[in-house]
Amino acid sequence: MLQEKDSSFLYTFLEKKNLLQESPKYWWPHAGSFEVVVGAVLTQNTTWKNVERSLENLRGYLELETFVKLDEVYLKEKIRPSGFYNQKAPRLLNLAKKIEAEFGDFHSFQKRVSRDWLLSQKGIGEESADAILCYGCFREEMVVDTYTKRLLSEFQIEFKKYDAYKEFLEVGMQKRYKKDLNLHYARFHGMIVEYNKQKKLKSLH
Repeated sequence: MLQEKDSSFLYTFLEKKNLLQESPKYWWPHAGSFEVVVGAVLTQNTTWKNVERSLENLRGYLELETFVKLDEVYLKEKIRPSGFYNQKAPRLLNLAKKIEAEFGDFHSFQKRVSRDWLLSQKGIGEESADAILCYGCFREEMVVDTYTKRLLSEFQIEFKKYDAYKEFLEVGMQKRYKKDLNLHYARFHGMIVEYNKQKKLKSLH
C-alpha cells in the first residue's frame, strides 16, 4: 500500500519534472519578507494571479512599518482583485498592528513568532500559518493545501485531517534530508503547486 511509503518518493517524482526552473530559490516571491504575510492572507479563496495584482497595487507599502499606517478604505481598494476585500483588509491591518505591538518589527517576528500565536489570530488558519512560517520566517513547516491533497489522491494517499497530511509529508523529508529542511519544504510545496498548474493547463488543451 502506497501510504506505507514515505513522502520522499513524491519529492523525487516531482524533482524529475524540473518544475521550479524559473522560480525563486524558495519558490514563493520575496520569501523572508512581510510581503509573504500579506500574500498568505490574500491568497485565501482566490488565485495567485489575483493576489499578484493586489500586491502590485501595494508596492511601496509592503514593509510592516508602512503597511500598519494604511487607511482601511484605501487598502480595500488596493486588494480588490483578491476578492473578499471587506474581510481581508481589516484582518490584515489588525494582524500587522499586532505584529508591531507584540514583536516590534518584522525581523523580531520572524525569530520569535509561534505557530500557536498565528493560529490565534483572526483569519489565519493552518495553511496560512504554515505558509507564513515556511516562506516568511524560514521555519521548518510544510504547507498543505488543496493542490497537496489532489496530488496525494493520485497516489491513493488520503487522510482526514490537515495535521495527518502535514506529518506524512514532513516525516519522509526528515528521513531524507538532515539540513536545509526549510528550503526542501518550501520547494516541495512549490513543486506540488506547479505540478497541479501544469496539469490543469494540459487538460485545457
